[in-house]
Amino acid sequence: MPELPPLRESLEAHGLMAKKSFGQHFLLDLNVTRKIVRLGQEANPFDGQVVIEVGPGPGGLTRAALESDAAFVLAIEKDSRFIELLSELDAAYPDRFGVVEADALKVDEPALLAERGLPPEAHLVSNLPYNVGTPLLIKWLTGPWQPKSLTLMFQLEVALRVVAPVGDDDYGRLGVISQVLCDCEKLMDLPARAFTPPPKVDSAVVRLIPRAERPTPKIIRNLEMITAAAFGQRRKMLRASLKGLGGETLLAKVGIDPTLRAENISPADFLRLAEAL
Repeated sequence: MPELPPLRESLEAHGLMAKKSFGQHFLLDLNVTRKIVRLGQEANPFDGQVVIEVGPGPGGLTRAALESDAAFVLAIEKDSRFIELLSELDAAYPDRFGVVEADALKVDEPALLAERGLPPEAHLVSNLPYNVGTPLLIKWLTGPWQPKSLTLMFQLEVALRVVAPVGDDDYGRLGVISQVLCDCEKLMDLPARAFTPPPKVDSAVVRLIPRAERPTPKIIRNLEMITAAAFGQRRKMLRASLKGLGGETLLAKVGIDPTLRAENISPADFLRLAEAL
């Protein structure tokens, strides 16, 4: 492996600190970042494939991804302060690494990959900035570009919502959409002290593997509308919360009790409602 300076030394050499407005908390322990990458590819190896990382910061997770058998690691970094630091990796891995200064919420991933002559499919591995983690996940789940796998770190409360079973206190719209479209599993927890600077909450890593059979874009849009209505008024019975989308008539089509509430309906039944809408 190329000799690289320790991450803390790189940060100090470039005079860099985490920026609160970007929701940055750096993971500098390479043993932890290597474990994340190892767990992330257990179900879907990176061998000879592309990995995209969003918000690499000083590059702890990036280094771990480059140590894997991935053919290429493409980092998307919004904070221009880190581009020069990340360029050290570009020099160390000239044929396997690239960094793009861009906002991941606005990026067209297939176009970005095509510009570098890379295949349109890629795995996602990221320690997501806290303030954009959920919007990014929804973009990747429901948008036109489908990752091969997603190994993502969120604040713990978001991770629990992604994997929550029906009836759980954390079960809601994010869990339904995630579980309809992917197999979801929480891989590991990380305490706040593992980060620099420590956030106020703990974090967790979740792996999502897109299902082989994907609903049509129209059904996915219907699913987003139904879950927004159902969980937007989660204390109400479904016949009331879904009134604007057909209410009891829609529920009768798929044989769902109209007196139930959103937290009682499984992801599979929400998908049936989206198909019937």
